[in-house]
This record gives sequence, structure tokens and C-alpha cells, in this order.
Amino acid sequence: MPKLRFSSRTTLLGIGFVLLIILSCAIYLFWQKTYEARDNFVIQGFDVSHHQKNIEWQKISPQKYQFVYLKATEGGDFSDRLFQDNWLKAREQGLNVGAYHFYRLCRDGQSQAQHFIATVPKKTNALPPVMDLEYDSKCIDHYSKEQLLYEIQVMHDALYQHYEKQPIFYTTPAFYNIVLKGHFPQTPLWIREYKGEPQLPENVSWLFWQFTNKAHIRGIQGPVDLNRFYGNEEDWQEFLIQHQVITAQ
Repeated sequence: MPKLRFSSRTTLLGIGFVLLIILSCAIYLFWQKTYEARDNFVIQGFDVSHHQKNIEWQKISPQKYQFVYLKATEGGDFSDRLFQDNWLKAREQGLNVGAYHFYRLCRDGQSQAQHFIATVPKKTNALPPVMDLEYDSKCIDHYSKEQLLYEIQVMHDALYQHYEKQPIFYTTPAFYNIVLKGHFPQTPLWIREYKGEPQLPENVSWLFWQFTNKAHIRGIQGPVDLNRFYGNEEDWQEFLIQHQVITAQ
């Protein structure tokens, strides 16, 4: 009997040791993947609105943050009160600057496009315009899916025609899967996903990834959304040249 107890104890210790090794390997692989992903996405930028209050743009380095998107408009009549000031000062600081519109699901695409165009200057060296598409509990049942896609298309096309740059859709995985999936194949995606690198169905790629809303940047009060560009420095330069933000050397 003592020999049996010793054998059982040894077996349990052996199993525990093996499980510990497996757990250690899993943790190592997880962190390795995390650091590899971090190294792969070297181009970072942020997005802000009036919620960040008065930003000290002179403290923000264009070398550390290669782009910034500013909230310009929402729906058919709301304008961010700090947009014009942020637009001028961010450009003066040497940042690559773009503007985004928070799309209201219960407003038509044409009026929203007109509002954005009336607010955001047409600058050749600005980043492409962005449409923020996400669920709005106040408007979710206003249009059918087909009608909603039509209105989104109207605004998309109006921005493309006016700014002569391919617009970008900012969205969530849920909104993409339920509404956008299978539509707008040529429109780049900016995905909000805080739990890990975005995984979209059918291997659909993303352009920007908003990976946190809790970043802290010198010169900005409170937490900030931080974003990664899908690609390396060379890819980023090609993107900027393609959209005429910079000229080829």
C-alpha cells in the first residue's frame, strides 16, 4: 500500500508538471504573438473630438503619431465645435490630418454628405474622408437594410466625387457582419476592436485598427482612441502617395 500511494503521488506530480509546462508554453506563445503584432504595426495615429477639449497640438510629435482623424460632423446638422481649430493646428504641427463624420442611421445620405462637405475643406494633402458607421439605438429601425445601404452609398459616392479620394468606413465587427458584409468591396475598413486584432469573415482585410480607447498622449486631456495602420513604413508611404497626401520623391 505505501508503494501504491507513492506511485499515485508521483503520477499526480508528473501530470501537474506537464500541465505547468503546457501552460507556460501557451503564455509564451500568447505574448510572443502580441509583441510580433505590435512590431508589425509600426504606424500609429489617434482620433479626437470636442470630448478631448482644448488640445496642446505643439506637444504632439508627428514622428510618433503619423496621422490623426478629427470629428467634423454628425448627422445632418451637428458640427464639432472644435473641429476648425483642431484642423488648423494639427496641420500646422505637421501631422497627416483627416476628418470623419458620425453617420446617423435615421438621416438620409445626401443631407449628411452636404453637411460634411460644407464643413470640411477640400485639401489635396488631407487624408481620405471617413464615415463612422455603427449602431444607433435611436435610429436602428428607421430604414430597412436595403434602404440603409442605399443611403450609405449616396453619401459614400458624394464624398468620393467631391474630395476625389476613396472614403473609408469606420465600423465595428458586428455592424460589418450584419449590414456591410458583401457590400462596398472597394471601400477600406477601419475596425474598432479592443480584444485583439480584427478577424473579419472571408479574410476581408482592414486598413486601420482602433485597438484601444484608453491611450494617453502628451498634450491631450483624458483618454484617447489609438489606431494602427495595416502595413509597414513603406506601405504607409505608398498609401499617402496614392491619396496625394504627399508627393513621390
